[in-house]
Amino acid sequence: IASTGKVPFASTFAMFAAGRAYEQVRNSIGYPKLNVKIGATHAGISVGEDGATHQCNEDLALMREIPGMVVINPCDDVEARAAVKAAYEIDGPVYLRFGRLATPIINSEDYKFEIGKGVVLKEGTDLTLIATGLEVAESLAAAEKLEAEGISVEVINMHTIKPLDVDLVVRSAAKTGKVVTVEEHSIIGGLGSAVAEVLAEKQPAKLLRIGVEDRFGESGPALKLLEKYELDAAGIYKKVKAFL
Repeated sequence: IASTGKVPFASTFAMFAAGRAYEQVRNSIGYPKLNVKIGATHAGISVGEDGATHQCNEDLALMREIPGMVVINPCDDVEARAAVKAAYEIDGPVYLRFGRLATPIINSEDYKFEIGKGVVLKEGTDLTLIATGLEVAESLAAAEKLEAEGISVEVINMHTIKPLDVDLVVRSAAKTGKVVTVEEHSIIGGLGSAVAEVLAEKQPAKLLRIGVEDRFGESGPALKLLEKYELDAAGIYKKVKAFL
């Protein structure tokens, strides 16, 4: 369909879109640079009761390594709709990551979404929190608890994992000297790895990656799983305090 000039959108669970169909996405979309948009739903452990087989915590890593693939992980409904429009407007393959769990609305309806440009939601000087997807809201809540203790936290919504906003990462890391990434994804290969690469090459800083450790998920209510895996605001706060 893409080869006829139309813009197809394909959608299924992230486990199938990025996992089962990886070779097809790589060779039939990425390699010929076809203008296909992949809307992957039910990503991360917040899929909940469907369990480890359906909780794709590896999709950002898989899609990020495909040459030319744009990878987007919106944080709320407003950003998700804006991301779909932005994906349609650019030429080339795009991977859009969506969750199952309802999330707080962070952005206003006049929000301007730009692929490859992170958003500073709060300025700070002591620590940089770079979050993506549903972890943006949790990171903002954690930052409030840290601020109450006199810790100045900069919070960045990194909705585009690739191309990453390198300039923003470098500027913020240079200012605070300490960076924490937060993602509902494996700490291997996703946002944390992307930021680590930038810091290693351009702006050395202390780094903590918060996400799913080297393990599979499990069946359970989504909110309980986020709590158990310490991906809720309390867990982020706890890990950041230990890091500091």
